[in-house]
Amino acid sequence: MAAITASMVAELRAKTDAPMMECKKALTEADGDMGKAEEILRVKLGNKATKAAARITAEGLVAVSISADGKQGAIIEVNCETDFVAKNDEFQALTKTCADLVAKNNPADAVALSALPMGEGTVESTRTALVGKIGENMSIRRFVRVEAKGRLVSYIHGGAKIGVLLDLVGGDEQLGKDLAMHIAASKPKALNADGVPAELLETERRIAIEKARADNKPEAMLEKIAEGTVQKYLKDVTLLAQVFVKAEDGKQTIEQLLKAKGASVASFTLYVVGEGLEKRSNDFAAEVAAQAAAAKN
Repeated sequence: MAAITASMVAELRAKTDAPMMECKKALTEADGDMGKAEEILRVKLGNKATKAAARITAEGLVAVSISADGKQGAIIEVNCETDFVAKNDEFQALTKTCADLVAKNNPADAVALSALPMGEGTVESTRTALVGKIGENMSIRRFVRVEAKGRLVSYIHGGAKIGVLLDLVGGDEQLGKDLAMHIAASKPKALNADGVPAELLETERRIAIEKARADNKPEAMLEKIAEGTVQKYLKDVTLLAQVFVKAEDGKQTIEQLLKAKGASVASFTLYVVGEGLEKRSNDFAAEVAAQAAAAKN
């Protein structure tokens, strides 16, 4: 009997996207023969997971879970390949259950979450089985768990394509709802200037200087122009500096609104499905046509 090593199991999993234990069983059954083990798994999975494992997952859902007392909660993004699958009941159930598990168990990362119990197996075995059943890749992209300083408020928009988890200290239910909706609409990058990555500010500064030079502005004015551009950028991307979307005068900032309500925001998380990911460029009709053409060759 051939020795089944961890590296062999990892290699087979990379090829098939099957659960670790299934890979080990298949390798044992195949006496270490990688090709035979892959065939065994393909029989079990209908050959779907293997084909799906390398495909881009830029669609999907955001889900939120909050405890009854509003003190603990989580927000998660789980991706798939197409919006059609994002509307699938089983995929939606997987996403929501994952959010609940994050809120309850506080896993360190996606690997730890994948190992948690779900149904008759684990999150990973449930995900892999669903990949095999539907024939489309799925992945847990990111999540955040929050221990609230105040109480948690959430907002889900656009068919669960945008999600917000907000930790509001003070204020009332309506204020929390308004703020969460504002975040979903205005998409701030941080609570205040301290939370904006330095590289983003440096990029804005550099672009402002180059643009001013192209406009033949005096060298002595470039730094001042750049600083003005950075400050304007911060007003656009920091929550406290943004103008409240429901402001009657069109001028009241979130900071002013919170001060008037005797409240503050401890933190917020905004997820937009697929943000920063490469989207599939081909549509379903084009994919079918390409497969038909390939079959003729």
